[in-house]
Amino acid sequence: MIIGLMLLTLSVQAAKPWDNGKLRVSDNQRYLQFENGEPFFWLGETGWLLPERLDRAEAEWYLQSVAKAGYNVVQVQTIDGVPAYNIYGAPSHLPLGGGKMQMDWSFSAYQYPPKGGARGAGAYTYWDHLDYIIDRAADHGIYIGMVCIWGGLVKDGKLSVEDAKKYGAFLANRYKSKPNIIWFMGGDIQGDIKPEVWEALATTIKQIDKNHLMTYHPRGRYTSARWWSKAAWMDFHTFQSGHRRYGQRMGNADYPIPDNTEEDNWMYVDSTWKYNPIKPVLDAEPSYEDIPIGLHDPNEGRWQDYDVRRYAYWSVFAGSCGHTYGHNAIMQMLKPGYPTSYGDAGDVKAWYQALHDPGFSQMQYLKRLILSFPYFERVPDQSINQDNGEKYNRLIATRGSDYLLVYNYNGNSMRVDLTKISGTKKHVWWMTAATGKLKYLGEYDSKVLTFRYHPQSARVEDGVLIAIDSTKDYLKKDQTELSPDGYKSKERDLNE
Repeated sequence: MIIGLMLLTLSVQAAKPWDNGKLRVSDNQRYLQFENGEPFFWLGETGWLLPERLDRAEAEWYLQSVAKAGYNVVQVQTIDGVPAYNIYGAPSHLPLGGGKMQMDWSFSAYQYPPKGGARGAGAYTYWDHLDYIIDRAADHGIYIGMVCIWGGLVKDGKLSVEDAKKYGAFLANRYKSKPNIIWFMGGDIQGDIKPEVWEALATTIKQIDKNHLMTYHPRGRYTSARWWSKAAWMDFHTFQSGHRRYGQRMGNADYPIPDNTEEDNWMYVDSTWKYNPIKPVLDAEPSYEDIPIGLHDPNEGRWQDYDVRRYAYWSVFAGSCGHTYGHNAIMQMLKPGYPTSYGDAGDVKAWYQALHDPGFSQMQYLKRLILSFPYFERVPDQSINQDNGEKYNRLIATRGSDYLLVYNYNGNSMRVDLTKISGTKKHVWWMTAATGKLKYLGEYDSKVLTFRYHPQSARVEDGVLIAIDSTKDYLKKDQTELSPDGYKSKERDLNE
């Protein structure tokens, strides 16, 4: 029995993503992978106020739920105030000594590891709690995407260049040896606002921490490539497609995209890759499930599960290296007694209730789909679609050399060019995006053919047409769902 338990423990420990080595950019500069060559498909969850609003037991339950739903990254605000306070009342900053009231950005009171029992603001500090969250996330195989400081604080002058250097050194030294860190500069802000602060913070961290990737979280309807395409510290880009519907300009004078394209998040992938050098990119903040459309009017309708699915498939099929989901209640960690920034307060829907909303558990099917096929050869290819529409009627296609995928939001007819991949015959399936269920449609000649999925209800029944060279065995004809383990290339017989 003891031996069995030991083997079980070892197998659990060996299942962590970073056992494949550190994360790095793939050789084609479009995806992320581990050092051993295994692909990393980013499936992010938005937990902005996790460090501030959840206690230890809540944080553990949240991270368990996130892992169960297939996510491998949680994006958090490291601090959202100067000082920020967590649920235990512990502050992120302490005043400097000698009667000075300035905040100590070197965090000298928060020694790590602690020496001589000194714990600054008490036995369990703000940074101890963040350590706990990071370690529990690691137990569940989850990376923490650490937005070091929210952009509005930098805009308001709360962090100077010199303080950014001190803060960066503190963060890098504290977390450089943690296996599950991904650094975020920015935080819902344009990169031309106090760029010298972001540069100081980023370069300081990178000088100390050689182990972790770094990116930038921009304001809505922007890509980080607009300001940081050539920054040495920028490993991959993100964009924020935002929360507005088509035509919801809302009076903005400085509007970086054409009118009536607000929901076309696929276009940010194209626009990001116009900058050189090419780097991986993903949508780090699309429309959140159950948030008012446009954010600020609680009387507006809410974004639904089918909306968040559409954003995910559009972005990834356009070439993104992953995707981040968000939910209104979860990203604020709402619960009774907490007000809301958007929509309803925590006594209407709490974060733990929102874990049962459909979109939260549906994102994993996209990750399973993409990992079911050879990963690094995948490219976007709209020439597969012989006819196409605009807005919600847009079909979007991606393929490898011997498989193709077409996402269809509205259930429209699809004229698909099966000659774009290898094979004289193609096996074809339909995958329902809401459930991940597969239905085998048959074997077809390699030519342009029309397919039509007939919805079974009045709800949106979006999904993916899958076509595979009939000589390949990525999927089985009788397979009804995708494997969570994904595609694994066969090991070579060295005696061949």
